[in-house]
Amino acid sequence: MRTNVIAGMSKVDGFGLHAFSEEELYAIHCATVDVLEHTGIKVPCREALEIFAAGGATVDFKKKVVKIPQYIVEEAIQSAPSTILLAGRDPKHDIVLDGKRVHFINFGEGISIIDPKTKEYRPTTKQDVADITRFCDAMDQIDAVLRPVAPHDVPPESAVLHNAEVIFNNTAKHVFIGTEGGRNFKKVFQMAALVAGGEDKLRERPIFSCNVCPTSPLQLVDHCAEVIIEGARAGIAVNVLSMAMSGATSPITLAGTLLTHNAEVLSGIVLSQLTRKGAPVLYGSSTTIMDLRFTTAPVGSPELAMINAGVAKLAQYYLLPSWVAGG
Repeated sequence: MRTNVIAGMSKVDGFGLHAFSEEELYAIHCATVDVLEHTGIKVPCREALEIFAAGGATVDFKKKVVKIPQYIVEEAIQSAPSTILLAGRDPKHDIVLDGKRVHFINFGEGISIIDPKTKEYRPTTKQDVADITRFCDAMDQIDAVLRPVAPHDVPPESAVLHNAEVIFNNTAKHVFIGTEGGRNFKKVFQMAALVAGGEDKLRERPIFSCNVCPTSPLQLVDHCAEVIIEGARAGIAVNVLSMAMSGATSPITLAGTLLTHNAEVLSGIVLSQLTRKGAPVLYGSSTTIMDLRFTTAPVGSPELAMINAGVAKLAQYYLLPSWVAGG
């Protein structure tokens, strides 16, 4: 099992960034629950709407809008676990997410690569997924493996399964993968169960987790809601990761973006906990600004670091494991 450094402790040998005071975090929380209760979240998924309604939320089935009372939000935050085991195929690669301990993972999902042999800039392939996964497996600095690139040489509708096949076969570390819907989640779960030695063993030692992205502003679209629901039922951790772009899909101010980001992530956490109380979830972020000159989402921008410093403090405030992007 890996035991990595702890960030943000009051120690001479630590490093921390205090983006907000406790009072400011509480103010952000209050503003967020106001948005969730009075503005609400757009949720097209019928099953998710029914789960929200059964859990006490106000649901407009015609407009597909869910308004979540404050007490439901806070109960979900309290029931979500503060400590999560991310198991590897080899137990020496097990990770325990808790407190302020920091772990590192590769970025994804790239769509092009400079070929290491020909130096040609080309679309990525299934073999690239395998090669980069094996590279990440060999790197001591990388604690888990995120599906690194997209395999353009396979049918798009089955790309998730091709990703899972080559990633499971090329790393003994914990795997994060996007399954793009409930149907593919079930298939990836079956693949992982074969690797782990059965569904019971997989639930005991989950060797993979899922990333899902709310659609900004303030939406849990079908494939996102489906994976949250299926992950909760299966006991597989789901990283609810907003990818808002300040100035495009979220307010131009960083404070406004952090508010809508928080509402999107918390709505996913509520859906998870209403599906199965105590289901493992991560508070995720790849939120950044939009570069209005190039119409891109720069993940190496100072603003991304500022937003994610705030996100990490919010996750600590809620006693939830967090995942933030870096450049």
